[in-house]
Amino acid sequence: KNTNLNQAMGQAAEAVARVERLTDVRPLPVATKPLSVTGYEISLKDVSFCYPGSEQKAIDSMSFTIPEGQTYALVGASGSGKTTIARLIPRFWDAVTGKVSIGGVDVRDIAPKELMQHVAFVFQNPSMFKTSLEENIRYGNPNATGDEVECAVDLAQCREIIDRMPLGLKTKIGIEGTYLSGGEQQRIGLARAILKDAPIVVLDEATAFSDPENENLIQKALGKLTKGKTVLIIAHRLTSVVNVDAILVIDKGKIAEQGSHEELLIRQGIYAGMWNEYQQSIQWTVGTGGHLK
Repeated sequence: KNTNLNQAMGQAAEAVARVERLTDVRPLPVATKPLSVTGYEISLKDVSFCYPGSEQKAIDSMSFTIPEGQTYALVGASGSGKTTIARLIPRFWDAVTGKVSIGGVDVRDIAPKELMQHVAFVFQNPSMFKTSLEENIRYGNPNATGDEVECAVDLAQCREIIDRMPLGLKTKIGIEGTYLSGGEQQRIGLARAILKDAPIVVLDEATAFSDPENENLIQKALGKLTKGKTVLIIAHRLTSVVNVDAILVIDKGKIAEQGSHEELLIRQGIYAGMWNEYQQSIQWTVGTGGHLK
């Protein structure tokens, strides 16, 4: 009993410490005279960033521009800085030095509500609320019509999910309802992003943990979501970035290489090495007798 009590007290103490760490974080300053965004080009200029409590630069004097309507992909080893770059665009954090801008406007000069309206996110593990599937999707646009919700469901390849649920879109998920697989949650998250219809889309390894069937469906949905938008993709599977406008190879917080898939293969640098390793990994198949070929 004492062991159980000590364990419970330790867990409670850790929970309290986490809450205290959250309350210790100062909110980002809000512009007193916010500026409106009229274009959707994304630009980082001489941007550096360190996480609180760390002296190591997660991003080190980085500069690049994503023209409006184009799709750029970030590739690189785990911890290279890809996710940090994606978090700076919607201002989850502020750059320590340099400037992040949208349509030429520093994100620090954009009202937070307007900034959130301009950017849609698709993460590895989208947040699902313990409510109905419809309300989870409507979170992207609470004022959407029923027809718009249904359209987003179809574009996100979610129709078969909805059709097999006992109450369709009214089915609750979570403790009192139905549980969704990781790939199904990703498609619901995509429906939410499609319904939002923001001009900028940030994709953080949206298919990294999907099975082949779900990945195929998610790739179709991504095509609908990103059409005509300014898009930043954090890529895990290199096949998903073959046709993007440009690939940025990130290494230790810096851009090591930049170019199209074909250009980077010709260069025979870091990306070409990653591509060759990736191709070898996906060619491994289980042969007869369980041996790898």
